[in-house]
Amino acid sequence: MQDDPGERQSESNLAGTLGILLANLGTPDAPTPAAVRNFLAEFLWDPRVVDAPRWLWWLVLHGIILRIRPVKSARAYRLVWTRQGSPLLLHARALSEALREELSGTQCIAMNSLPELSPAGNITAVIPPHNEDGAPVLALGMSYGSPSIPQALMQLRNAGVRRLIVLPLYPQYSSATTGSVFDRISRELQHWRWIPELRFINNYHDDNAYIDALAMSVLDHWRSHERTHLLFSFHGIPQRHSNAGDPYERQCRETARRVAAQLGLSAADWSVSFQSQVGREAWLRPYTDEFLLLQARTGHKRITVMCPGFAADCLETLEEIAIRNRNAFMQHGGEHYTYIPALNAGKRHALALAGLIRRHAAGWMTS
Repeated sequence: MQDDPGERQSESNLAGTLGILLANLGTPDAPTPAAVRNFLAEFLWDPRVVDAPRWLWWLVLHGIILRIRPVKSARAYRLVWTRQGSPLLLHARALSEALREELSGTQCIAMNSLPELSPAGNITAVIPPHNEDGAPVLALGMSYGSPSIPQALMQLRNAGVRRLIVLPLYPQYSSATTGSVFDRISRELQHWRWIPELRFINNYHDDNAYIDALAMSVLDHWRSHERTHLLFSFHGIPQRHSNAGDPYERQCRETARRVAAQLGLSAADWSVSFQSQVGREAWLRPYTDEFLLLQARTGHKRITVMCPGFAADCLETLEEIAIRNRNAFMQHGGEHYTYIPALNAGKRHALALAGLIRRHAAGWMTS
């Protein structure tokens, strides 16, 4: 049983310290085969990601995949790696800081204090919390790699957090991503003697502010680039997961539909596809790479691509979409191809997530 600093505090002195955990997938520590191998070993062993029988998958993973794939993936990571490190981690940290700034004007409501009431029973004031300026405490954790979700939770626990909002940076729910975040949090909290109150945001695919931010990013892009057919490319999942009830595909298509409607696009002006499929089993279709090659040969030869399922740019957007698929599209007859960056740490993105958190913190925060 781990020692909990919060447990050593007197209950009568505890404010309603609110913690916010931002969670994302993760990244290797370096663009090297060794670092990528460590990352993939953790990532691909997660049964939420690959649900094959454990003994069989262990043989395939360690006998074949981890002997071959790290070298290829390390080359791809080197194409997008920055002097400051992984683009995913850089954007996620910047987004955390932008979100912290947006929430700095809010305070946590004390858990051990009752509101002051007027004779008529109306709330007239809320007793302020005891932790510094009362603003929420925010931490960033990754499902795989560093900083890990256990490390982020430890940071929040050391800050005396007794209420916790978890925001996985996956707008559309999938068992392989959002579900994995929940698994890691629940495993860590099993070792806490005093479990915090917990609220878990499992998707925001149709949130109005998120949709507005996406639509405005398209308009901003088209102001400096040619307006062309808009392709919404989402990360794929196996088709059988969707058949079994995972809402991911439906939520992806709803996000795309709402953004297209916000932009006033006709049905002929936009399309949806799914990227990053691996293995031989069927994944959600159409596949992005196949769709783009078909368009380059016989369809829309001028394409704008955005990836609304990624809160921050990463290997799958920067190398797969902005480099590899662009090159293939242009080499097979395409005439114009641009990629719209993820929302990253943009002002509209931070505002949208801050509004989302405030709604889920009803009764826990006050402006």
